[in-house]
Amino acid sequence: MNIIEYPQPETWSELVKRPLLDTEQLFDTVRSLIETVRRGGDKALLELEARFDHVQLTSLAVTDAEREAAEALVDDTLKAALQQAAHNIETFHAAQRFEGRPVETMPGVTCRQKAVAIEKVGLYIPGGTAPLFSTVLMLGIPARLAGCREIVLCTPPDKEGHIHPAILTAARIAGITHIYKVGGAQAIAAMAYGTESIPKVYKIFGPGNQYVTAAKQLVSLRDVAIDMPAGPSEVAVLADHTAKAAYVAADLLSQAEHGADSQAMLITTSPKLLAKVQVEVERQLAALPRKELAAQALAHSRLILVNDMEEAIRLTNLYAPEHLIIETEAYHQVGDRIVNAGSVFLGHYTPESAGDYASGTNHTLPTNGYARAYSGVSLDSFIRKITFQEITREGIRLIGPVVEAMAQAEQLTAHKNAVTLRM
Repeated sequence: MNIIEYPQPETWSELVKRPLLDTEQLFDTVRSLIETVRRGGDKALLELEARFDHVQLTSLAVTDAEREAAEALVDDTLKAALQQAAHNIETFHAAQRFEGRPVETMPGVTCRQKAVAIEKVGLYIPGGTAPLFSTVLMLGIPARLAGCREIVLCTPPDKEGHIHPAILTAARIAGITHIYKVGGAQAIAAMAYGTESIPKVYKIFGPGNQYVTAAKQLVSLRDVAIDMPAGPSEVAVLADHTAKAAYVAADLLSQAEHGADSQAMLITTSPKLLAKVQVEVERQLAALPRKELAAQALAHSRLILVNDMEEAIRLTNLYAPEHLIIETEAYHQVGDRIVNAGSVFLGHYTPESAGDYASGTNHTLPTNGYARAYSGVSLDSFIRKITFQEITREGIRLIGPVVEAMAQAEQLTAHKNAVTLRM
C-alpha cells in the first residue's frame, strides 16, 4: 500500500481520487448490445448468453424444479445464516415505512404525501467468482416490503446453465419468484425494454462489472430509472492510537478482495498504528485465497498519516467513502461529525462485513464520491411519494390573491384565470 505522511491540504484532492473507471469508452459496444436485445428479444439473449457466458440455454426462466433442487444443495448452516440476515434486514427496513399526515398550510388549504410502491423493479445479481447472494436479500426484501407488484431478478448462469444455489435460496427467502438466467449488459437491456420472457421494469437495481454499469447509465438516459451511479467498491478506516492493527488490516483486506479496482484507505493520527497495519496487511494477505486480486487493489490503496483528528475528519469527509469504519477512542463523537459517507461502522467491534451481510443496514451504497449527494438503497428507493392538495371555498379566497399576483408577474394569464374564475 502507498504510505503518505502528513500531506498538505492542497494535495488532498489528489489523495482522494479513485482508480479510473471510464465507462464512456464502452458506450458504443454496450449501446450495440442493448439495441440487439431490444430488437431480438429472447432469441438475442440466448445467443448473447452463448457468446459471453459460454452456455447453451433453451429457455431463460428458472423453473420451480430448479429452485427446489438448488435449495437442497445449500447446507443448513448457510440457510440459517440467510434466515437470520433476512430477519435483521427486514426489521431495519420495515422501520423506514413512511406515514404521511395532512398539513394545513393556511386555512382551507390542506396538503399531504402518499407513499406508493414502484410497480415493477428489476434486480441484477452478479455471478462469477463471487456470486452475491447477499445482494438478493438487500434488494429483494425492501422491494417486497415496499409493495412492488413485480420483482424481476436476472443473474448469469454457469456453463452448465445453473444458477448458484445460494442465490436461488436467498431469492426464496426474499420472496422473489421471477428469476432469469441472463447476465451482463444484455440483462440490463432485457429488464429495461422487456422481451418475450422477461418483463419490462420501471427501475433497475444492483451492482455489476463495467459493462453492466455502462448499460445502466445508457438505459437511464431516457427509458428506465436506476438505483444510483456506481463505481468500484471502497472503504476508509478512520483510526487513532486505540485501534487494533489486526482489525484495521482485516477491514482493509475485506474490501480489497472484492476486485482489482477496489480501494482501501486508512486515515490515522497514529504513526505506530500505521507501521503495524502495514505489517499486518502483508501477513494477512499471504493467507487469502483471493490474494492476487487483493494485491492489485492494494496497489492503488493508501495509508495516510495526518496531524490530528480534525484533519482526519476533514479528509474523510472530502473522500466521501462508500464504507467508513471509525476505530477511535471517541467514535460516537467522531461519527457525529461525518457528513459524507454511504454507511458508517462505529467502534472496534463493527467490521464492514457485518453490514455487507447481516446487521440489517443495506450494502447497496454510493461509490466514487457519490456519497456527497446520494444515499444508499433503502425502503424509499422502492417507493414514490405523490403529493395531494385540497382547497376549500375559504381556502381559494385566501390563497387566490397570492397565486394571481405570482401568475400575473410571470405573464401566465391562464394560470391566473384558473384562480380568478373560482374566486
